Amino acid sequence: MPCPCCSGAQYAQCCQVFHQGKAAPTPEALMRSRYSAFALELADYLKHTWHPQTRPQTLTLEPDTQWLKLDVLTSSDNAEQGKVSFVATFQEQGEYLQLAEESNFVRENGLWYYLDGNAQFEPLKPGRNDPCLCGSGKKFKKCCG
Repeated sequence: MPCPCCSGAQYAQCCQVFHQGKAAPTPEALMRSRYSAFALELADYLKHTWHPQTRPQTLTLEPDTQWLKLDVLTSSDNAEQGKVSFVATFQEQGEYLQLAEESNFVRENGLWYYLDGNAQFEPLKPGRNDPCLCGSGKKFKKCCG
């Protein structure tokens, strides 16, 4: 199965190894694995990789949310801090939305953790000739739009 993080790799060789306990080597790898965890509804992994200072007490994932696409815009890190900017496209309650976020990561005891992020949600505004997110090969507006 292709990895939900849109890396182009198979899930077993990409995010699954992190979901099974291997430490993510970079903030981008952690962010991609967290996106995949949202897509696969792995709430325990999300909580485990969230820094204890900012982690919510409870985390409820919406089972009707369908995560469709991840675009990593920028990624940077030094020994102790990192940033990843991305856009995630998803469908919820019949509406296509995009989450744009610049996420902050911190490294402690050799492990990267999601710290926080500046998230903005907007309705998806596909271009006239953009391909459909469902993979049909048709234009978005003539298919699912």
